[in-house]
Amino acid sequence: MTNWEAAVEAQIRSAQERGEFDNLPGAGRPIPGRGQPYDESWWIKSFLEREALPSDLLLPTPLQLRRRVEQLSDEVRDLPTEESVRAYVAALNADIVAWLRVPTGPRVAVRPVKVDEAVGRWRADRERAAAERLATAAGGAAPQPAGLPAGRRRSWRWWRR
Repeated sequence: MTNWEAAVEAQIRSAQERGEFDNLPGAGRPIPGRGQPYDESWWIKSFLEREALPSDLLLPTPLQLRRRVEQLSDEVRDLPTEESVRAYVAALNADIVAWLRVPTGPRVAVRPVKVDEAVGRWRADRERAAAERLATAAGGAAPQPAGLPAGRRRSWRWWRR
């Protein structure tokens, strides 16, 4: 044993005698990960769990973009103005175009979102939510125009802008 190994052993022995290793967190519990097959990405999984981050961050860029497009109506639902919805969709489209210029990862079809269609869906969702709030406040069902399918009942309002 070299001099520094002896010095380290002496420090450990004196810390044990002082009781500095008693009542440590996790004492008496099994070491995490033991008894399970080895996982190469254990550290990133534990990081995501510890930091409460979504596992979507592990997806390749085109799949992340595709998921953002699919969840667009949920993301913009609570935005207060049409301008904020347009800005959000413009930022998403900028990310999509940047990826399309230099595609990496798997080949997944991702196209920019049509801003006017996204704004139209946002308006329809807001009107539907407002009608539901009125219906629950009035204690009855909200009146709907007859003769139109359920998803297209208020689509004529875009014309009156």
